[in-house]
Amino acid sequence: MVDQTGFLKFDRQMPPRRPVELRLLDWKEVYLNRDTGEDAVFPVSALREQAARCMDCGIPFCHHGCPLGNLIPEWNDLARREDWQEAIERLHATNNFPEFTGKLCPAPCESACVLNLDDAPVTIKQIEWEIIDQAFLNGWVTPQPPAELTGRKVAVIGSGPAGLAAAQQLTRAGHEVTVYERDDRIGGLLRYGIPEFKMEKRHLDRRLDQMRAEGTRFVAGVDVGGSGPDDVSVAQLRGEFDAVVLAIGTPVGRDLPLPGRDLEGVHFAMEYLPGGNLQALGEIDEPPIDAAGKHVVIIGGGDTGADCLGTAHRQGAASVAQLDYKPPAPGSRPQDNPWPTYEMILRVSPAHEEGGERLFAVNTEAFIGDEHGRVRALQVSDVRMVDGTREPVPGTTRELPADLVLLALGYTGPQTAGLVEELGCELTDRGAVARDAEYMSTVPGVFVAGDMGRGQSLIVWAIAEGRAAAGAVDSWLTGNSMLPRPVTPTAVPLR
Repeated sequence: MVDQTGFLKFDRQMPPRRPVELRLLDWKEVYLNRDTGEDAVFPVSALREQAARCMDCGIPFCHHGCPLGNLIPEWNDLARREDWQEAIERLHATNNFPEFTGKLCPAPCESACVLNLDDAPVTIKQIEWEIIDQAFLNGWVTPQPPAELTGRKVAVIGSGPAGLAAAQQLTRAGHEVTVYERDDRIGGLLRYGIPEFKMEKRHLDRRLDQMRAEGTRFVAGVDVGGSGPDDVSVAQLRGEFDAVVLAIGTPVGRDLPLPGRDLEGVHFAMEYLPGGNLQALGEIDEPPIDAAGKHVVIIGGGDTGADCLGTAHRQGAASVAQLDYKPPAPGSRPQDNPWPTYEMILRVSPAHEEGGERLFAVNTEAFIGDEHGRVRALQVSDVRMVDGTREPVPGTTRELPADLVLLALGYTGPQTAGLVEELGCELTDRGAVARDAEYMSTVPGVFVAGDMGRGQSLIVWAIAEGRAAAGAVDSWLTGNSMLPRPVTPTAVPLR
């Protein structure tokens, strides 16, 4: 029985973040955890109070906000009662990797929480993280190898959240699964795109250990469809495997083809962030692209830009500015963005707390270089909307000092040269890989999961698609499947 008055007795409360002056000295996660003193200031009793705020609504809109279909009211009440083992059973029933979503998801479930009508939703993400944390502490996260094998072999191309979710589901269904990753280590964006201060890589590594023990085979440093001596050709791929799951994401960054774009010192965000992760882990002393002592300008106001911001702070940038061509979002939910949709409001990430300047309604017009061919400034101007068209504000053109410019403008789609073209997969009008209602591409036996079929999206959608695509693959291989399919390829978030 839920605490029917918990939401009246307890206010929304989150664990405190580590002090800015302290966390800028290292790459550890910004929120306090058990390794950095959380128990002293936010004990389990405080978490139980937060779980007690859940009203177990007759219509749990949080379910609709989450594409995974997480059983949120159920495991909220189990957390309130400290029944952690039953809670992790409920959580793992819908989510392969709650430690990833608990750290990285922007929580559309909290936006859809009924208590968010009063701007104080249940702290669903924090409760989710506590459940999986308790599960690892108590040794309840163990390998789940299949009882028997089907004799079918599946290749998963890409080791981000969609690929890992598909691989784990298919392995547990009894198929022999091999995951191929082009980078030198497994994890995709979880490994090289997400900074250490948002999710320490030890969380990824311990989950990969579980998957290896279940029977999933990982092969890193191999470009499927590439021409290198260690790469796997498309002919080899189709000859060896009964089914293929493409989950390579949308790695093609959106460019900004302006005068001076070819100057030294102008880089895509994903050229910059991997070096920061290696630096954070102590594997290199000096990253290939280093913000130390430089005036850094980040073009793009989203999460990737904030990741660059936090990384530049920790590398010792002289200054950091983040540019957004849009005006600032409102501070509270606007009327045309009603509950339970995800509220489009101005958010302040931990990286923004740490310093730097946010410039809104600013348009970049050119990159300006010095006599050595290096970028030294950006030419920018303020912009405004006039009759639905964005135009510069007269008299606002100016230069911003910039020794390092990072393009964090999102992604245009999957890389199609090589693997996708050689397989013969057709594309949609928007450049995604086309697929049917069963997640299958236009090539029989080749399935598509995650961003490369959906377009750039959230980690919960990637995991949900990986799980759903695994169910489709299992059914295609065996004639039927008991694997869950939480979303269809055409499902969209609450709008």
